[in-house]
Amino acid sequence: MAKVLTPRAENYSQWYNDLVVKADLAETSAVRGCMVIKPYGYAIWETMHDVLDRMFKQTGHQNAYFPLFIPKSFFSREAHHVEGFAKECAVVTHYRLKNDPEGKGVIVDPEAKLEEELIVRPTSETIIWNTYRNWIHSYRDLPILVNQWANVVRWEMRTRLFLRTAEFLWQEGHTAHATAEEAMEEMNRMIGVYADFVENYMAVPVIKGYKTDKERFAGAVETMSIEAMMQDGKALQAGTSHFLGQNFAKAFDVKFANREGALEYVWATSWGVSTRLMGALIMAHSDDNGLVLPPRLAPIHVVMVPIYQQAAQIPGLVAALQALKVKLENRGLRVKLDDRDTVKPGFKFAEHELKGIPVRVALGPRDLAAGTVEIARRDTLEKQVVDMQAAEQVIVDLMEEIQRNIFVKAKAFRTAHTVNADTYDEFKAALDGGNFVMAHWDGTSETEELIKDETKATIRCIPCDAPEEQGRCIRTGRPSARRVLFARAY
Repeated sequence: MAKVLTPRAENYSQWYNDLVVKADLAETSAVRGCMVIKPYGYAIWETMHDVLDRMFKQTGHQNAYFPLFIPKSFFSREAHHVEGFAKECAVVTHYRLKNDPEGKGVIVDPEAKLEEELIVRPTSETIIWNTYRNWIHSYRDLPILVNQWANVVRWEMRTRLFLRTAEFLWQEGHTAHATAEEAMEEMNRMIGVYADFVENYMAVPVIKGYKTDKERFAGAVETMSIEAMMQDGKALQAGTSHFLGQNFAKAFDVKFANREGALEYVWATSWGVSTRLMGALIMAHSDDNGLVLPPRLAPIHVVMVPIYQQAAQIPGLVAALQALKVKLENRGLRVKLDDRDTVKPGFKFAEHELKGIPVRVALGPRDLAAGTVEIARRDTLEKQVVDMQAAEQVIVDLMEEIQRNIFVKAKAFRTAHTVNADTYDEFKAALDGGNFVMAHWDGTSETEELIKDETKATIRCIPCDAPEEQGRCIRTGRPSARRVLFARAY
């Protein structure tokens, strides 16, 4: 098969790019920094979307939609927010084109300049809180639990498919509450939802914790994140949840009458995940043969390939596979019968391995005569021959086994590549070895920035389960009460 991947050990970055393109997940577009998500890649994202959407609704949230364009003046109302996003904003200044008088195509009509420039949505806190001012008047109007599925634009100069593009897809939750306690509970609840999804559906173990002041979302009082390890030892932020305090309520004058009739500012949260999760899914599990997809997110669970020498053998093989296909679909599995006669079985096997389909079923004339079928699992590439009557249950059981095995393997990898460091030399050596490093830090942004400049490592989070442990900062030697998680990151 012509679709060959660069080995991970040779060039991890090139392996990733090869895999995204050759597995038909996405490709670069004519628009600089943007991508085209191809049908197979979008099918995976769509599965993620459907699971997350169900989880959001189970926690009481409703979907809504807000404008793509945000008046520039909205961003100036919350100082930290505008500072955090100013360098990434795409700005609309005119609303009309016209033919070039010199015959050189079309030009921007200088007479069509907007009175106020519009920002193409990098995130929606400002437009949503301006809207909430009309929705919230009394404690009876609270809480508001809203989620939006949308696209956003953050002008990136260095882009990578799924991981960092100028435009990407995401969801963003924006909630309003009567008390700080309710809002903080919401922040914790939603980071828990993300952790549940990433671990139990994506099969990627995560570390849940709090961001430092320097890494906190622009405009937030507190930010929580889940951090995942990729196979090159780098971290990928897989989801964030923010306690916004009353910052946006004050910026947009959103008040409510409490039970005593007094006016108070509303308390807020926001939270989101994006198509970056596609990058995490690829890099956490896949191998030199292609994607390895956890069954709970795979667009196709089982692919069936008839193997024959003569055309006369095809009807019997296809009929037997079709009967098994119906049984599996009745058990909730998504099944593809690949009976193309334009490519050979070996090509099909390589193609379906590349696309990460969890289970492959192959049936030849001898198998049919013996009443058996060959079953191969993508995660280990192991094959077994089973009785056709037992195949249905074997395949159903394999789905949970593969899901579990992928997670166990990823967690074992993270455990093997997470180390404690007590000196700066140990710290730098551990980072160079492709590890997560648990180390003491003196709690200052100055030291955090110094370590980043010297090692390219950032504090990914202060883990929620980090025990109190007296120690000394690895860089300054000042006292520290607990270890934090350092890593180089995407």
